[in-house]
Amino acid sequence: MQTLIERAPAPLLARRVAWILCAIWLVAGVVGHDPWKVDDALHLGVAWGMADGSWLVPRIAGDPWLVTPPLYHWVAALCGKIFGIVLPWHDAARLASAMFGGLYLIVISRTAYRLNGGSAALAAPLLAIGTLGMLVPLHDAQPAVAAIAGFAITLRGLAIWQQHATRGGAIFGTGLGISFLAAGSDIAAIELATALTLMLHSGWRRRDSLKAWLIALGIGLALALPWPLLLWQQAPSLLDLWWSAEQASLGFRGGLGVNHLEMLAWAAWPVLPLALWALWLERHNPLLAQNVLMLTAAVWALLLFLADSPKPATLLPALVPLTLLAAAAAARLRRGAANAFDWFGMMTFSLVAGLIWLGGIAMLTGEPARVAKNFSKPAPGFVAEAHPAAILLAIAATVAWITVMLRTPRSPWRAAARWSVGLTTIWVLLMLLWLPWIDYGKTYRDASADLRKVLGANPGCVARRGLGLAQRASLDYFNGIRTVGANRAAGCRHMIVQTSPGAERDVPGWTLLKETSRHGDKGERLRLYRRAE
Repeated sequence: MQTLIERAPAPLLARRVAWILCAIWLVAGVVGHDPWKVDDALHLGVAWGMADGSWLVPRIAGDPWLVTPPLYHWVAALCGKIFGIVLPWHDAARLASAMFGGLYLIVISRTAYRLNGGSAALAAPLLAIGTLGMLVPLHDAQPAVAAIAGFAITLRGLAIWQQHATRGGAIFGTGLGISFLAAGSDIAAIELATALTLMLHSGWRRRDSLKAWLIALGIGLALALPWPLLLWQQAPSLLDLWWSAEQASLGFRGGLGVNHLEMLAWAAWPVLPLALWALWLERHNPLLAQNVLMLTAAVWALLLFLADSPKPATLLPALVPLTLLAAAAAARLRRGAANAFDWFGMMTFSLVAGLIWLGGIAMLTGEPARVAKNFSKPAPGFVAEAHPAAILLAIAATVAWITVMLRTPRSPWRAAARWSVGLTTIWVLLMLLWLPWIDYGKTYRDASADLRKVLGANPGCVARRGLGLAQRASLDYFNGIRTVGANRAAGCRHMIVQTSPGAERDVPGWTLLKETSRHGDKGERLRLYRRAE
């Protein structure tokens, strides 16, 4: 039983500062750059197709893409339409990630408060934005962001279930439906597995649990079923294609290997060691309800991660319960461990911030020459421009970080707070000082324009060979270049081939018109051919 002191909320000023920090973290990097290979361009391409009218069937450059359900893409397309008035369409659509990310942080904070009190409620969102594996996916166009928001909602429902089963069941069902519509049956499967496992614990075996299950399944099915039913009604063959992909996602596609462990070690830092510390602290109370909830969810989510090839997106669900476990232990670190964690974060982020400033200055001034050369070599032709607003904001972020290091009062959650501020600082500095350089090398904007210039305004049918999904989405988004597969390419006068620089240029029956690539890309070429007369 939690004491009144533990249940008391954190100081109002601390909570406000924490949520301002979370808001800065969510927005930084979501706007200000073109769609990037792979996931960002791919999912923005799907949303672009929906905004163009294909709301029921996810498509990339006109071709069906039925890998995940469309919830994230619906929201991204709506954001593009609403906020595209004042932002570039891709930036406006990517705000969907910030919205789902904000929902995730709010829900995980409220869940941590219910499970472990006020300190945990403050630590949970700070640890979430301080987790390395969250950094890139939550700033990409990525359906997994919506999925983990749904997963956090299901865990909140299960936490409430112990005292108010029907209310908890309703919240659980809402999260279940959101997760399914965002990422499909694999995330829904681990949520159901978590809930069913918890029914073995007396805390969830309540008199009205059956009613709660009926409510949960009713709400979950009401949210999840309309889309596949409409798809079945309008395009049964596409429903079969989607369902085949869903069945494959539930199979064992990976296997525990070194790559899984390596990704888990860095992507789950620092919540993994803190979660293990929480389990050690509670070793004498292994059946305490909140511990069972978080551990059960973590085990099932980690099994999902191990069942697939190691990717940051598949690890994201496991970070949700790990963050809740870590939040319970963040204020209970021994003094030596807390000081070590604190000093490691301050020294690491201060060093990285200095290196980011050094790189930014080198790009703008050309000095130090050796550092400037390291930036010009992978991005030939890039010319850095000094943007006073960006530089002033970078200075403000640096001063804020120094102030946090010097003035943060001693508290149980100081180490977690300074870690989150430090990671947010270097991310903001990277976006302010390096983003134009990063965008220059990652965007397909110029490569697409090269191909459009040669193709002209009305090239007719354009065939493709080896062209990846991200490239197809980018060509369609930037210049409306849509390609067709080999089964529909018999009458096409042009063909775009994605290949490596050393691949043979001559293609029998075709004449090479143009070869292009992203700036500084040494591994990929886009070649445009015209059918020989």
